[in-house]
Amino acid sequence: MVNSFIFKPCNFALLNLKMMKIKSALITGANKGIGLETAKQLSKKGLFIYLGSRDLEKGKAIVKELNDNGFENIKVIEIDVTKPEIILSAKKIIEKEQGHLDILINNAGISGIVPQNALETSIDNYKEVFEVNLYGVVRTTQSFIDLLQKSSEPRIVNVSTSVGSLSLQSDPNWSAYDYAKYTVYASSKAAMNMYTIHLAYELRNTAFKINAVCPGYTKTDFTNHLGGEVEEAGKRIIKYALIDQNGPTGKFFSEETNPETGKVPW
Repeated sequence: MVNSFIFKPCNFALLNLKMMKIKSALITGANKGIGLETAKQLSKKGLFIYLGSRDLEKGKAIVKELNDNGFENIKVIEIDVTKPEIILSAKKIIEKEQGHLDILINNAGISGIVPQNALETSIDNYKEVFEVNLYGVVRTTQSFIDLLQKSSEPRIVNVSTSVGSLSLQSDPNWSAYDYAKYTVYASSKAAMNMYTIHLAYELRNTAFKINAVCPGYTKTDFTNHLGGEVEEAGKRIIKYALIDQNGPTGKFFSEETNPETGKVPW
């Protein structure tokens, strides 16, 4: 008698993935903009991508479009960084399919209601933005940390912005000093930067590499489609998602601000 085993196509692909030990990455807020571009670029480099989308149906539509254009190693996963139960469900899916996670890119973020100023912006606006930009990063990171610890080269990229730099914001010589101030958004990213420092410190004696990365002012819905090309923004993020063991950790990078080294002051 010949033993037989029937594979479902998706299970067969996941089995092959485990056997080949292809790196896996989760990107939050990846159904559009910089997150989507980052997913596409990492996919082209051979990684298996979990495309995080708060709206599962929108995410499915994006992945279908990607599949139609030759991307085969991207899967949509529902994740809302403000809802712990949905984060946990996403974790269980990745844990079952992969057993670990190699890269976490905390990309989901919101700007909040604008204009924003220190004297008049409401506390509710602060709460809404911090819920996503800071607490969402903390929730997601803490939820996935045990899966990341199972990777031989775990990487975390917290997508930041140069306007989250206290040093730049307080420097009258900075090129953007007199531009409109995003009090709430900038404060949330500055807080996230501090979280990045502490996280990297706590994991300093491990294989983790954890950095805050500003992709630059980019043409997306976030900026009313003003700024640089999304392809360049994606490159800036994946550079630090794929750094080797000699790479930096606990640093803040903005190659748009500092093209020579990328390093910017906190």
